[in-house]
Amino acid sequence: MTTKSQDQTVHLKTLGKGGQTEYRLEGPDAAILETFPNNHPGRPYVVSIEFPEYTSLCPMTGQPDFGTIIMEYVPNERVVESKSFKLYMFAYRNHKSFMETLANNMLDDFVEALDPLWCRVKGLFAPRGATRLHVFAEHFRDSGPDMDHVRAVVSEWKRENGRHQS
Repeated sequence: MTTKSQDQTVHLKTLGKGGQTEYRLEGPDAAILETFPNNHPGRPYVVSIEFPEYTSLCPMTGQPDFGTIIMEYVPNERVVESKSFKLYMFAYRNHKSFMETLANNMLDDFVEALDPLWCRVKGLFAPRGATRLHVFAEHFRDSGPDMDHVRAVVSEWKRENGRHQS
């Protein structure tokens, strides 16, 4: 028995046709993030995407920075397509910026692409010079369907998911 997906995919480009993928590695840009309609609007649920092989460059030394980027959000009308998220992360490989700026720019791009009810970027960067840096940037939508319920879902998510969630 074959089931039919209710997901709308005809507009997605980064998955390509015949196995080919369009790579855009010139630099990070919200336009790299492709989205598809949320099939469950009005139901607050958390999506968490972890990218453990993140790299970018220090703007002062040009040396690579390594880390894990975790993107968490409560979708509104749109959900990010995961391969486009991977390509978005790849676009940072030759990008020079401080870690604090990176996390905030990622948050801005995600909010632009998705208009989520809530979104948080966690940059868990590998130690450099015996110093570990973690950067968390967070956004709550000003208004929307039952934002008190959304905040309760997010609070529960943070409580259940350990020390790097707060």
